[in-house]
Amino acid sequence: MRVAAALALAPAAITIAWAGGWFWTGLVTLAAVGLYIEWLMIIGVVQQMRIAAAGVVALVIAALCLAFGRLDISLAVLALGLAGVVLLSTEWRGWAAAGFCYAAAAEVASLLVRLDATAGFAALILVLLIVWVSDIGGYFAGRGIGGPKLWPRVSPKKTWAGAIGGFVASLAVAAGFASFCKIDPFALRMGQVLLLGAALSIASQLGDLFESAVKRRFGVKDSSQIIPGHGGLLDRLDGFVAAIVLAALIGVLRRGADGAGLGLMIW
Repeated sequence: MRVAAALALAPAAITIAWAGGWFWTGLVTLAAVGLYIEWLMIIGVVQQMRIAAAGVVALVIAALCLAFGRLDISLAVLALGLAGVVLLSTEWRGWAAAGFCYAAAAEVASLLVRLDATAGFAALILVLLIVWVSDIGGYFAGRGIGGPKLWPRVSPKKTWAGAIGGFVASLAVAAGFASFCKIDPFALRMGQVLLLGAALSIASQLGDLFESAVKRRFGVKDSSQIIPGHGGLLDRLDGFVAAIVLAALIGVLRRGADGAGLGLMIW
């Protein structure tokens, strides 16, 4: 069931990412709303309809603003949404606010990376591939080699062998990407893409551990059962959220430093 779900969802995600525009905006918005609702479910406050509604409305409006290229208005809307979540919460206020920030960061980063007109799709595919191979490589290395646990109190099944296996697999993908992906008007430099792949792989694995720590804090095994064999959106997207946020930050910093407007893929 886990493999079948992955084989169905991965091509669909890539196709929508390629289409971009409103298709990608719609998918990202639904995912962000789902992440927020699942977070509220984990901490046990999803029944507080006011904070759920405030967060959802802010996420939807912010995504629409970003689709029209208005990052300033989008961030202002998210700030108002965060204020609403904090003011309307009656319990676990800090955790509810953290969940909204988590979903908002995932939404903004995912849309910003894809909005890059020159190489947004390529950058997004690189992030997706790094996250996927880090997960797959970690699974097979962990199962095949075993050994000391990475952080047993948070994630009892994860091993150092799995973490290293996922990291090595991500470097292989980054090398292949630099070798075969040609993006005009600039070339990808092997060393820098390997460094980027390493950073994204580490971020992905830390994102996975972070989500596991949140679930363990509240005694929850899966964030939901919406994806057969995988659990919930938080369970499936934890690594991607961390990686895409890092990718967006790198893109913004490089955009500012280079002034070329090409974002993440300026190498």
